[in-house]
Amino acid sequence: MNVKITRNAAKVIKKTMELEGNSELKLRVAITHAHGDHAHYGLDLDTPKENDVVVSTDKDIDVILDPNQPLLDGVKIDYLYLPEEGFVITNPSKGNHGDH
Repeated sequence: MNVKITRNAAKVIKKTMELEGNSELKLRVAITHAHGDHAHYGLDLDTPKENDVVVSTDKDIDVILDPNQPLLDGVKIDYLYLPEEGFVITNPSKGNHGDH
């Protein structure tokens, strides 16, 4: 499984992970809602469960994924400042280029 994290997203994620109590946690990407051929994604800090896959990224952030969710393979996590500040999670490899 593959995950891409942009530089902007990595900065924000690392700041959150450095907060007290978060040092042992990893980033989880989950599907919050799926329909048809695309999904809406959410982020959380968590510990891996028995059936999870942990993917290392080039930004030194380990990401927890559910291997039974094919729409998680290839997700891209970005952080935008405009028009609204926040995370944008897409999966270009599955044809998902953003929420509708």
